[in-house]
Parts: sequence; structure tokens; C-alpha cells
Amino acid sequence: MKASPDLSFHAPAQAAARMAGALALTAASLVFVAPAATAATAFAPTQTVQGTPVVLQGAGTRYRAIFKVYDMALYLPRKVRTAEEVLAAKGPVRLSFVALRDLPGTDLGRTFIKGLASNATPEQVTRHTPASSRLIEIFSGRSKLVEGDTFAMEYVPGQGTTFFIQGQPQGAPVGDAEYFGMILRIWLGQSPADPMLKEALVGAGASAGAAATP
Repeated sequence: MKASPDLSFHAPAQAAARMAGALALTAASLVFVAPAATAATAFAPTQTVQGTPVVLQGAGTRYRAIFKVYDMALYLPRKVRTAEEVLAAKGPVRLSFVALRDLPGTDLGRTFIKGLASNATPEQVTRHTPASSRLIEIFSGRSKLVEGDTFAMEYVPGQGTTFFIQGQPQGAPVGDAEYFGMILRIWLGQSPADPMLKEALVGAGASAGAAATP
């Protein structure tokens, strides 16, 4: 009767291979952990929009894959707890941005419009085509924004949304309350540009218990 071969000497090699595989999987999981959305920019705790004070609701970083695109801050008349409360908030609102890399103006404008369309109905998109066209024109008017450049969007009830680049207003306000709600949904809608940024923009207000400025 033929004896079975003794394979016991293979055991250490097999164990080492299994351990190496486990370590490789662990390393891979660490490499692909999504980056945190905490903003590097020290945004001011308050701003003023058309003479009305607004407070910092939250701030974070927009990522595309592993690359930082811009830091963003959301200012409201008072802090709230949820994205739904942000969208329902009354009064002036400010969105502040700081570029973290060179951003072609045309690409930035089109990206905003894509995010807007992803969180609005076709009827809304059609109804606000003139305001969206103006948004694209404003950012396309610059070949690019470079790292450190600032831009902003301010909404004032009854007036519309004003766009700023490097602190300078880019023409007259556009759109109405519905249109600014569409803009907010780029980051706070059901299909946000960056889910972790959405959490960062709302999270500061939630953790503060919505107890700030009445």
C-alpha cells in the first residue's frame, strides 16, 4: 500500500501566505478609506449679507476621488439641525469657497449646473435656464481660478442670488428663492456633489444643538 505523502512541512509556508494575504487586504482597506471632509480653511464664524448677520453653520472640503477641489462654508441666519431645515431656512444665506487647486472656470460652472440638474426636476431646470446660463457665463469668464482664489454665492430674499469672485460681485442678482434652493441642493440634495461635504456643512449646526442666534 502506497503511503500518503507527509505535507506537514508545507504548513508554515501556507500560514505565512495566509497572513501575507490578510495584511495586504488590511493595507488596501487603509489606502482606500474615504478622506475626511474637514475644511483646512479657517472660515470666519460670522459674515454679513446685505447688512444682515449670518453665522457659520458648517464647513468642509469638496473632494474629487482623492484630490481636494475647494473648501466650502455655509452661513445661515441661525444654526439648524438638518439639511431639510437648511433648505427651508428663511432669510439671507451665504456660500463661501476657497479653491484648493487650479480650477478651469468653464469646468467649474458646468459642474455646478450638472449638480443642480441632478437634484431638480426637468421643469425647474427649464424654468431657470436664464439664471443657470448666467452662472456659466460668470465662471467661464475666467480661464481658471488658482489655488487660494475665493468665490461666493449670496442669496437675499426678494433680490436673488449674487455671485462673487475674489470678493467682487459679478453683476446683478439672478433667480428667485426656488433657484437658490436648487443651488443649495447641489451640496445638500438627495444626490449631493460630495456626501461627506454635505455632512460637514450640516454637522456643525447639528452638534451645536441649533441653539445659536434666534
